[in-house]
Amino acid sequence: MIDTSASRQAILSRIRGNDARVDPKPASLEYARLNRAYRRTGDLNSEERLKMFEERLAEYDAHVHRVSQPTLPEQIAAAISRRGAMRIAVPAGIPADWIAPATPGTGAEFISADLFSNAELDGLDGFLSACTVAIALTGTIVLQTAPGQGPRRLSLIPDYHLCVVFAEQIVETVSEAFDRLAATAALPTTFVSGPSATADIEMTRIKGVHGPRFLDVLIVS
Repeated sequence: MIDTSASRQAILSRIRGNDARVDPKPASLEYARLNRAYRRTGDLNSEERLKMFEERLAEYDAHVHRVSQPTLPEQIAAAISRRGAMRIAVPAGIPADWIAPATPGTGAEFISADLFSNAELDGLDGFLSACTVAIALTGTIVLQTAPGQGPRRLSLIPDYHLCVVFAEQIVETVSEAFDRLAATAALPTTFVSGPSATADIEMTRIKGVHGPRFLDVLIVS
């Protein structure tokens, strides 16, 4: 096998050298002059916002359930049971009271999987997570490499994703979401709008190419 690392490094060095010679000021000034007179806040009340979020997710073939805080553990177990999933990855930081150790033969097994390899993650049935923020207008869940959400590959490899979203995490517009993300903008971030699907291949819709084929969302309100 030919070692191309030296050639790759030479090309990257040239790119970095060219970047260093480019004066960033014109681009920065042009960016500063952009018109930002677009809508930056929503006008829906909390119930309308939750309803819009539910409707958008349903349009994307996600399954959505509203639950209460006291019933969350049993609703998590019920959602997993409906999918027939048995081995569920959980990231560090998931509240202990969301899950309970499975009794052999009676329920799902929750596995701490932050350090699993990609092959090991592929052998699991699903993934349970929290989220950072959610966007009603686009039906989007925003995940970051953070407690309760784990490294981003956790949300991309297993075939099933169960996400818990609290009502106060749901904003109406994309602008509001980015305002909330400003403090954690440096973290690896994934925007999820429904189960993974693409029509790039011969214009045929295929699920699961870039992430989970199945998405369930529990809205805690």
